[in-house]
Amino acid sequence: MIIDQSIVDRAGRILIARNTPMDTFHKDALLKMGIGGVYIREGEEDEKKEENDSSSVVVSAAVQKVIEKNTIQDRAKVNLSASVKARVAEGIQYLYNDTESAGFTSTTKNITDDLMKAINSNDALAVDISALKISDEYTFKHSVDVATMAMIVAKKHGLSEGDVYEIGISGLLHDVGKSKIPNEILNKAGKLTDDEFKMMKQHSLFGYSILKDKDDLSNQIKMGVLQHHEKMNAKGYPMGVGADKINVFARIISVADIYDALVTERPYKKPFSPRDAVEMIMSMTSELDIDVMRSFLESVILYPVGTDVELSTGELARVVANNPKYVLRPKVVGIQSGNTYDLSDIKNASIVIL
Repeated sequence: MIIDQSIVDRAGRILIARNTPMDTFHKDALLKMGIGGVYIREGEEDEKKEENDSSSVVVSAAVQKVIEKNTIQDRAKVNLSASVKARVAEGIQYLYNDTESAGFTSTTKNITDDLMKAINSNDALAVDISALKISDEYTFKHSVDVATMAMIVAKKHGLSEGDVYEIGISGLLHDVGKSKIPNEILNKAGKLTDDEFKMMKQHSLFGYSILKDKDDLSNQIKMGVLQHHEKMNAKGYPMGVGADKINVFARIISVADIYDALVTERPYKKPFSPRDAVEMIMSMTSELDIDVMRSFLESVILYPVGTDVELSTGELARVVANNPKYVLRPKVVGIQSGNTYDLSDIKNASIVIL
């Protein structure tokens, strides 16, 4: 079932976006909120979806052989079970609702333990960035998505296991300062005024202030929270420092934060497609650490193997292999023609995925 309405809270915040596939996790969450029923999509839209679903596309035996011959399974990806998602969602809400609680640090570490186990259980080297979903409440979803991406990118970037764990904590807490921002500013549907934007930009400082006296959290964790909006060209905030002063945790969290913010629907903006978000990240060469950007691009999977995509030639094709060096240009096989296109090959430079 596909949810055919946005579920919002009293402040107008989107809790579950329209077009989200309904699963047990969502049903349980809706019932806890006292929502007994929602509209689901049916009729022509469902039929159209089925037509575009790879499971309903007819593939000839000859083309299937070509697909199987060329298929290289994706690198191991982070996989969070429903029970872990529920536990993490509950924990992150607890953190953001009570930053002064005695169990603040232990709860943060328990959540990070769950994420670390998920990464280590299958030696995950990548993240399917279309599949991350911890909670549909933006602040909580965003925090855990950023933490998970940051941990995978940190691993690819060559950081130690201890640092990968700590950047998970920093990613979880990177927006904790928003708990001090008034809701009318945090969830405003329209453009912020200059004064409101000035207040919003204080959230990094507020977050650092919440953490600075917690001796059981490292300085690296705190600097990741403080500096995640700083830019390599010194045009970020809150301090406007340049490349030589920005902590590596902040450099990594910054990329994950920008990506996840771009692809997430908010009351004041529509989401970017994963492809458009990645292209925007790639254009930010003066603002982001180039080496971190490369580690990010080599850690994400935009088009999982088995996905059907439309090519600029008008042909429907199936993804059979990803190239970590060229995240936007996987290897595909034409569903009708059986032709194989390695989109990272210069001879196929004119063909793109729409």
